[in-house]
Amino acid sequence: MSIAESASARADAPFVEKTPEMIAATLRGDQPSLVGLTRAQLKDALASIGVPERELKMRVSQLWHWIYHRGARDFADMLNVSKHLRADLATRFTLDRPEVVSEQISVDGTRKWLIRMQPVGPHDKGAEIEAVYIPESDRGTLCVSSQVGCTLTCSFCHTGTQRLVRNLTAAEIAAQIVVARDRLGDWPGAVRPTDGLVPDADRAVSNIVLMGMGEPLYNFENVRDAMEVVTDGEGLSLSRRRITLSTSGVVPNIVRAGEEINSMLAISLHAVRDDLRNTLVPLNKKYPIKELLEACRNYPGLSNARRITFEYVMLKGVNDSDADARELVRLLKGIPAKINLIPFNPWPGTKYECSDWDRIEAFSEIVFRAGYASPVRTPRGRDILAACGQLKSETEKLRARARLMLETGIGAEGVYAAGAGEE
Repeated sequence: MSIAESASARADAPFVEKTPEMIAATLRGDQPSLVGLTRAQLKDALASIGVPERELKMRVSQLWHWIYHRGARDFADMLNVSKHLRADLATRFTLDRPEVVSEQISVDGTRKWLIRMQPVGPHDKGAEIEAVYIPESDRGTLCVSSQVGCTLTCSFCHTGTQRLVRNLTAAEIAAQIVVARDRLGDWPGAVRPTDGLVPDADRAVSNIVLMGMGEPLYNFENVRDAMEVVTDGEGLSLSRRRITLSTSGVVPNIVRAGEEINSMLAISLHAVRDDLRNTLVPLNKKYPIKELLEACRNYPGLSNARRITFEYVMLKGVNDSDADARELVRLLKGIPAKINLIPFNPWPGTKYECSDWDRIEAFSEIVFRAGYASPVRTPRGRDILAACGQLKSETEKLRARARLMLETGIGAEGVYAAGAGEE
């Protein structure tokens, strides 16, 4: 082929948008994983290795089934995919999952995994996050992280003491569910572990809560796209009613979340006065309680069947008085809601204590008599720092300029140049 013909062929080739995972893999000089990708991203990946346009929809469906319904770890297992395509896929891609660095199992059966993502550049050793699995007798809930670290610095939360490293990609968020299903034997024909509690149910992972590390609504697009992977009926196939997104109150994205993610909503409230909430949840200085509750009233699909959960951590002598309970009831008037009272989970260095049990019961009784369900969350996984507000990983912060260049697709030489000289 002549130079002119070669240039013409490149010009006629379809544009393939590279995912962050593909960009990172190019910079590292290795093969990107297909695990966690959306249908559109899988289509682009297949197009990049020359799969004809007329076959793309069928091939995406085949890969989708094997990755998200069967939990395949090797392209050779995809028996309804042509031998030639399987060979091409194995040459260019992998089905690797993020690495499970450690697993801890609580005395109550809760599991916490420290998960290391693939490096996203030459100055990154692999971001680490924590995910927690909370089993019951008939269901299992996976607590998923959306960021590495957190920007919100809530004073009672251990995760808030870790600075934000970066947003997780949609693939990294979705891959946490794949990792959990691997570890729990939650694929067809897989064997479930015998250590710790795994529910005797069709699905070991039956519910998802976006309550791990980070603020989901500060990583909106990636969370939205990850939930598209999770809820697709031909793969992981979790109902949106079994997904709960928890936010500290990023008001501009609350209604948008209802429209585009359509999950259940939980609000980390924790105080009934702006002056106190400014301390406990500093985001309140930007979006005060009145604005937050107005956004809740406008949440799409809000009804008695789709109530908002208001999370309220019980801090001794701080927010647990009878007056606080009565004001909470007044604030939530007219909002279909339940109030989840959370005994404070201590962590090293905290200045707070958990409210006494009698005080929690008295608070709950006031809320209950006003007509709101007010369950007290049973602390789970405290002994392994896996309970609410205790998650924290030890990941080095990516150099900001290098990360920015990576996310915008600048080449490896640009990243190296950006990192040079930074301290």
